[in-house]
Amino acid sequence: MGRCVCRTDCIEKPICAAFYKLGHFVGSHPWWFLVIPLLISGGLGAGFYFLKEYEANDIEEQFTPLDGPAKGERDVVQKFFPQNDSDFSSQRLYTEGTYASLIAVSRENILTETAFKEIIELDNTVKDITSDNNTYLDLCAKTNNECVPNAILEIIHYNAGEIADINLTYPMYKTNIFLGSTVGGVDIKGHVVDKATAIRLFYYLRDDEAGKSNLWLEEFQKVFSEYLTENKTLQVSYFTSLSRQQEFEGNSKKVIPLFSITYFLAIFFSIVSCLRFDCVRNKAWVATFGVLSAGLAVLSAFGMLLYCGMPFAMTVANAPFLILGIGVDDMFIMISCWQQTKVHDSVADRLAETYKEAAVSITITTLTDVLAFYIGIMTPFRSVQSFCLYTGTAVLFCYLYNITFFGAFLALNGKREKGNRHWLTCMKVEQDCPAGRSKGYSMCCVGGAYDADTGCEKEQPVYMFFKRYYGPFLTNTWTKVFVVLLYGGYLASSIYGCLQMQEGIDLRNLAYDGSYVVNYYDDEDAYFSEYGPRVMVVVTEQVEYWNKDVRQEIESCLKVLEKHLYVDASLSVSWLRIYENFSRLLNISLNNETVFKDNLKFILPTFKQDISISNDDIIASRFFIQTINITTPIKEKNMLNELREDVKNCVVPVLVYHPAFIYFDQYVVIVSNTIQNIAVATAVMLVIALLLIPNPLCSLWVTFAIGSVIVGVAGFMSFWNVNLDSISMINLVICIGFSVDFSAHISYAFVSNSKRDVNEKAVDALYTLGYPIVQGAVSTILGVVVLAAAESYIFRTFFKIMFLVILFGAVHGLTFLPVFLTFFGVCSKTGEVTSKKQSDVKDNESRNCIDGADHKESRYALTFTNHGLEQDDRAGPAAVDGRDVAISNAFGHPVTTSSHSLKREPYKRKAAEMHADLHLDPDCP
Repeated sequence: MGRCVCRTDCIEKPICAAFYKLGHFVGSHPWWFLVIPLLISGGLGAGFYFLKEYEANDIEEQFTPLDGPAKGERDVVQKFFPQNDSDFSSQRLYTEGTYASLIAVSRENILTETAFKEIIELDNTVKDITSDNNTYLDLCAKTNNECVPNAILEIIHYNAGEIADINLTYPMYKTNIFLGSTVGGVDIKGHVVDKATAIRLFYYLRDDEAGKSNLWLEEFQKVFSEYLTENKTLQVSYFTSLSRQQEFEGNSKKVIPLFSITYFLAIFFSIVSCLRFDCVRNKAWVATFGVLSAGLAVLSAFGMLLYCGMPFAMTVANAPFLILGIGVDDMFIMISCWQQTKVHDSVADRLAETYKEAAVSITITTLTDVLAFYIGIMTPFRSVQSFCLYTGTAVLFCYLYNITFFGAFLALNGKREKGNRHWLTCMKVEQDCPAGRSKGYSMCCVGGAYDADTGCEKEQPVYMFFKRYYGPFLTNTWTKVFVVLLYGGYLASSIYGCLQMQEGIDLRNLAYDGSYVVNYYDDEDAYFSEYGPRVMVVVTEQVEYWNKDVRQEIESCLKVLEKHLYVDASLSVSWLRIYENFSRLLNISLNNETVFKDNLKFILPTFKQDISISNDDIIASRFFIQTINITTPIKEKNMLNELREDVKNCVVPVLVYHPAFIYFDQYVVIVSNTIQNIAVATAVMLVIALLLIPNPLCSLWVTFAIGSVIVGVAGFMSFWNVNLDSISMINLVICIGFSVDFSAHISYAFVSNSKRDVNEKAVDALYTLGYPIVQGAVSTILGVVVLAAAESYIFRTFFKIMFLVILFGAVHGLTFLPVFLTFFGVCSKTGEVTSKKQSDVKDNESRNCIDGADHKESRYALTFTNHGLEQDDRAGPAAVDGRDVAISNAFGHPVTTSSHSLKREPYKRKAAEMHADLHLDPDCP
């Protein structure tokens, strides 16, 4: 079989060269690169002064589609049917209105004198509320010069004793009073209510006195927060038109204390990961400054965007947790690469080598993450746009500060190490332990050890776990069978979960746990879900109503809408039907324009808000249909889509509208936009993979992993009660970037490995990447884990999905991909896959040839012909013994990384396995 050769350095090589120079410059002038980022961060951080000014927490603006159809429909309704607070009608509102509401619930029948005495007491309490010398009677919306009454209290004339004597017909009382939204949890005999569980009261205020009305509503909230603590017979929940927004804005206050916990966990984990028993090589301070670097990135990015006037949405509060995880991960890359440099080289040279080795690794992950976030800006949800803009910019700053601020401190720490000084006291210590000294003294006061064979710091033992135990176990035949079955179960469960996914954000989830808003929504769902929105059907243009054919078209359109499963035809209201019935009683014909217009005055007092007249012409009119049993997001979506689809087929220009449609519109775009973002981002990631890792097989595996992780995350979201909404959409976009991080390097480590046995390839890839993947996954999860304790759906959802992303990404990298690659590992550097025995024979041949070489030379030039990259080994004869040649990473050079990059195996790969041209002996194969 022919060789499968790929050159991978066309982009990587100049990047590495540039970073080598940058690293040398930073290493030579560390103080400049330490101080300048601090000054920049301080200057940009002052942008937080504008935080209050640019906070954007309006729920409608942030969590509904920018170009949602309902917003245009609302403009039409507002144009033709402006609200009139002196002739108020709640069903005719084009907004939710300004109001307060109470739901009183009884464990038994609420239609009793005792219960209604307490309800009337509630009503009196509301009317007695005074704010800034304004009572409810001063601010209420009115009809017929009186405050809009609560129908159920009007029916009993505010006398609790009358409730037992009245036969309440349901849902209509005396043909003109709708009780479906007032009396809930009903048992009906015939059309008469036999028993009810809940009563709901509404108190509407004037919109033209918004300031005063809002103050009164705040006083209402205060009064009833105290009222509910009293011992009452009825269970009462309350809500105002301000409540949802206020409770949503309170979320940020609940999560702020979690920032300190997160940074403590990040610093603790980083320090523990970087602790060494060697008091010189210990990198506790380096880890601390790595976390600080991520914090400065958040400060700078957010401050800069606030200077620019970018809206700061609530969702952005998730970003610092994520940035911390990404920043710590990149820090591990830099530290790991530093540890593989020669300890006796100058600090500038060591940092140059560190930058050279880490350059493409952190660049590709930064590029994929930033592009994934910036692609998210295409979504029509401002909350998503704001989050993606702030987070993507913060990732960029994180990258910049890693190669400046953090690199500078790494150089300063390197100077301490070169002077063999203690990590804490900076006092010089001995390199060898004096005879007779204890082990404790050795750990505390002796340091600076390194690997004499490689000239680098000693490797951590944890890497050997993957080579000696986990790798061989995973490549066992029976383990592979189990992994395949496990993946089949994973995929099947994920697909099933995707089919069960709910769409749209539940408005109650915008409030924090335990909020009084949640109690109100629960009572509303439990007792008042039978009757849904009362939908306007609006004829939007001037038509000839006196034309019989036109009236028939309007009637036909209404009948089509009324046939829906979600519509109760008996509760529709049509002024045209009533007018036609009226004309038949008077025996007049409405087919004449003059007659039609002249007799309109008889019904106009009742329907004047539904017929828009200009210059004696009807320029628009509206009708009403009553929806029923809209109890789930799926039903909300289906109802909206079906009604809109039907009115498109009407001959007369018609639209349907209700204020709730503003929020229902998310169902129209959420799936299509999520798929669009994922598709675009995946394509971009594939292009990046082809450019920086131009191995077609590797790129296909990267694409496979992205798709597999996304399907898994989306499927298991539904099992974890997470809907597909603007919040989770953010995380699915993030998912793409992290999927690349976990998959790109493990697959390339396999296909670029020159060993001939596929199992050995897999073991080598795991040995190289196993611990860094675990380390990176843990650091990212620690960045968001405290959000699991947040009292807010928004922040808990962020944690849930990020946990799934990291978990499934790590499982793919550590389990699924290594196994699958052994099944399809044909295209590799050698172009062939042979048995273990054949591989051992070739290994022995190469070893014998090299061992016979002259070992007196102190320098051996190794030319890596597969990459076009030359590297000199200056470690002396011991460094070239048939095993000590570096593995190439996905970008053509040896590195040690976290989950974002390849782990360098410093000079421990057989020369023959690398297929390098060793300038030692012309007879070597």
